[in-house]
Amino acid sequence: MNTEHVDPDDLAAIRAAFDIDDGGESALGWEAVQAFEAEHGIVLPEPYRTFVAEVTDGSHSGPPDYGLVGLAELPDDWGDGRGDRDLSRPFPLTSNWLWEEDSRPSEEIDPVLDQMFNHGTIVLGTDGCGMYWHLVVTGAHRGHVWFITGEGATPFGSGFGFTTAEPGFAGWVKHWAANKPWFDAA
Repeated sequence: MNTEHVDPDDLAAIRAAFDIDDGGESALGWEAVQAFEAEHGIVLPEPYRTFVAEVTDGSHSGPPDYGLVGLAELPDDWGDGRGDRDLSRPFPLTSNWLWEEDSRPSEEIDPVLDQMFNHGTIVLGTDGCGMYWHLVVTGAHRGHVWFITGEGATPFGSGFGFTTAEPGFAGWVKHWAANKPWFDAA
């Protein structure tokens, strides 16, 4: 997974999956992407960076179930009362975590939950009912997609179990475009 340079084959597969034929009108453009990055102190991982700059900034056709939200947006069901988001602070996880099964006291768990929901990721969209797909933009898992719910957080990609998909944004989109269930590993 190369997060620094876009793979032309990955970008072609992503373009085909979304089938957007508006001449780039729904894309942000490079100037807007670079302004977003400067404002938040990050550089978006490829191929997502080129996707929002040249293809489209969000799509109703998904993924996920309720569509891909725009770069600077949050899903309609994100809710109030969440902490301030800071994309420049590292995403804290590197492996699957089910906090409902974690025996630590809430005083130890709650700060990690706040960081997990609010730091180092952009929210790609929702499958509804508090189930969100995040793209890590800062930290050890930069470029990986994570599925975060009210019960736990799971990295997406064959190397983590749960799915046969390639890791990262391109693997996530290709898996969706092939009409495969998100969690298809035996």
